[in-house]
Amino acid sequence: MADGNNLVGVDIGSSAIKVCQLKEGRKGLSLVRAGYCPLPPQSIVDGHVMNASAIVAAVGRALADAKIKQREVALSISGQAVIIRKITVPLMTQNELDEQIQWEAEQHIPFDIKDVHVDYEVLRRRPEAGQMDLLLVAAKREEVNDYLEVAKAAKLKPLILDIDAFTVQNLFEYGRGIPADQTFGIINVGASLTSINIVSRGASSFTRDIPNAGNYVTEQIQKQLGVTFEQAEELKCQSVAQPFGPAAQVPPIVDAVCDTIAGEIQRSLDFFLATSGEPEMHRIYLTGGTSNLPALSAAISRRSRVQVEMLQPLERVTVEGKDVSADMLRARGSQLCVALGLAMRKDKEKRA
Repeated sequence: MADGNNLVGVDIGSSAIKVCQLKEGRKGLSLVRAGYCPLPPQSIVDGHVMNASAIVAAVGRALADAKIKQREVALSISGQAVIIRKITVPLMTQNELDEQIQWEAEQHIPFDIKDVHVDYEVLRRRPEAGQMDLLLVAAKREEVNDYLEVAKAAKLKPLILDIDAFTVQNLFEYGRGIPADQTFGIINVGASLTSINIVSRGASSFTRDIPNAGNYVTEQIQKQLGVTFEQAEELKCQSVAQPFGPAAQVPPIVDAVCDTIAGEIQRSLDFFLATSGEPEMHRIYLTGGTSNLPALSAAISRRSRVQVEMLQPLERVTVEGKDVSADMLRARGSQLCVALGLAMRKDKEKRA
């Protein structure tokens, strides 16, 4: 663990705000506070902030309900505003790399370099080849500024801006470690995005966000049954709890849409295997609110022929104190991965 105090993890998702506060003790991390507040539809569209006032209000409500008073927070972004590339550069010192990274980014990022924030992580140094592997990340300044402004309007102090896929990977690593001899996928299926992160040889090797997720399932129910979006969302949730109940006409729709999403995921997995030289995927870990649909994990497993396992966010994180709602954790636990990963970040982190 890095030095410093844990930040509050604030996950500004397309459908809801999730917040978590962790405490680090002798036995590891414990969750001391957590909150959830839904957002009005279309508050965030394709990663763009469309209704800042509604988001600010929801952030405030989630923090108040969770009784979180700390103002220093970690945020994250995802989607089309973010480009992630694994690149190889000549072996150089930290200072040389800091000077060269903007030029290297221009060769790999399909945006005007003036319009993005650039960061990197050294994955592997290979002195024998005179090279080093980097994970290069570029985020559009406009979207970054929008999220920072929302946080500041909510009277927060954003100290770190992370990427959704990496926050979930950090949580996974804390819970299970990263096997150096395996290639596996961590797939976070939310409301509007499916985030794919393939970890190989101990490091993230491929990431992609697919703009189809839980809302796509709801929209197809809405379209085929002629109901409102809200009614379709309720029917979707009912079909999980009571597949043969009043919403019995819903499961075939859910099955078909989940198979479509699984097909898009499989194309990304196939692309990685074809371009990386890795022989196989050892396992797929699934999380996010939409991962609660049994049809989705079944479709991914069927298409990929790889074992799919549900990733439980609180596997090694204990729950402490009366301020964490057990009912909320039961209903929303799978949606907390990003917020928990963010809450692991510290206020005095340094680049390795």
